[in-house]
Amino acid sequence: MSFTTPILFLIFNRPDTTSMVFDKIKSVRPKRLYIAADGPRTDNTKDTILCEAVRKIVSVVDWDCEVKTLYREQNLGCKVAVSSAIDWFFENEEEGIILEDDCLPSDTFFAFCEELLQKYKDINKIMQISGNNFQNGKTRGDGSYYFSRYNHIWGWATWRRAWQQYDVNMNSFNNFVKENKIDKIFTNNKIKNYWIGIFNKTYKSEIDTWDYQWTFSIWNLDGCAILPNTNLVKNIGIGGDSTHTSNFDKITYEMILGTINKIIHPTVFLCNKEADDYTFKLIYDTRLMRRVIKKIEKLFYNCSLVRGR
Repeated sequence: MSFTTPILFLIFNRPDTTSMVFDKIKSVRPKRLYIAADGPRTDNTKDTILCEAVRKIVSVVDWDCEVKTLYREQNLGCKVAVSSAIDWFFENEEEGIILEDDCLPSDTFFAFCEELLQKYKDINKIMQISGNNFQNGKTRGDGSYYFSRYNHIWGWATWRRAWQQYDVNMNSFNNFVKENKIDKIFTNNKIKNYWIGIFNKTYKSEIDTWDYQWTFSIWNLDGCAILPNTNLVKNIGIGGDSTHTSNFDKITYEMILGTINKIIHPTVFLCNKEADDYTFKLIYDTRLMRRVIKKIEKLFYNCSLVRGR
């Protein structure tokens, strides 16, 4: 039986992780598959070889499937390559799942996204469904998932109606600050100052990325995300040749894959402040994360895209 929700697979130059994630995609046999690849970096012979190897891996589609590809001949970098690929995806689809080449989903991730894409397709406040859980075994609320301000992007899904609000250049950032919109999102001054600082750096192009802009776009509309109470996606790109998180917290490295076989919907439709406060303390409010941010600002690229938010 084929999986009807379209999938966008983002690839670059990592054959080992790409093969593992692609095997998971193959297992659900999607009817529509989009594959977007950034091109090799200039004068980088290794990139040229690896990018070709990756594209060969994903060319083996041995089930009934409509495949569309967006293969870049030149390297665009993380910010442009990823954001434009998602733009392309939602020019063609109303909703879908986005997986990167180092984000390994559990067997039940796909069904989890598919069911919730349908349930919340007309609820504008819900702007993303994530496969990630950083609560270290703590269950939030009374359902299989909870609502959060944090839109972690290691395996996620959304709708065209939400992605249409995305602005890679954050043109409304000054207005966001002027109207103190961050006050609608958080009450803790430390958290507010942290995120305004991150957004300011992103707005000034001091951080080369696409995903902080997505978080900003969600918060600018007072939106939220859905997070599972069991982790459904593991990042397998940490360390080795991953640029953005080679020194990332061991908590993320040791994450395990769980399953959600039957989805129980929560009875409370509110962002879980306790869970979000825990996420901030665990992931962002650390000296290590500050070092990682500094490294991101200097190193600028490998589209492994593995920050957890």
